[in-house]
Amino acid sequence: MATEYWMSGPVENIPALLQPVAHALLQANQEINNLMQDFPEDLLWEKPAGLASPGYHLQHVSGVLDRLFTYARAEALSQQQFAALADEGNPGATLHDLLDHFNAQVHQSLMQLSATPEDTLTAFRGVGRKQLPSTVLGLLFHAAEHTMRHTGQLLVTAKVLLDMHAR
Repeated sequence: MATEYWMSGPVENIPALLQPVAHALLQANQEINNLMQDFPEDLLWEKPAGLASPGYHLQHVSGVLDRLFTYARAEALSQQQFAALADEGNPGATLHDLLDHFNAQVHQSLMQLSATPEDTLTAFRGVGRKQLPSTVLGLLFHAAEHTMRHTGQLLVTAKVLLDMHAR
């Protein structure tokens, strides 16, 4: 079994206080790619027992990273981001496209982490139209834990689907 990222030492160029965020994103990236690389395309949008489909989870983790990291930069969401949010869960994208988008989003998130000064981590950041209170660190941490939550859901859902269709 490979060593998990959090036990592999610091991620190069990431500030010390943001290492847990980087570790979680890298772990999710590895786990998702390992599981989904040979996942059957015809199962991508199935919803076993009414659960969210694997395709939804892949869309959602990419979108969450994009949106929360946007708020961490103190920026408002764009019309394109709102459209992507509204489209989450709608079939159409291929597994290859979803994985490419997720991998690119993780890379972009890591680049933003590397450029985030530690002295800004407690700075206020408003979330959404109501500008609900958070901080840079709060947003980045939530992006990491939310990504890991959906990674776990994706792993279980994908394995259930594979088992159901292997019978």
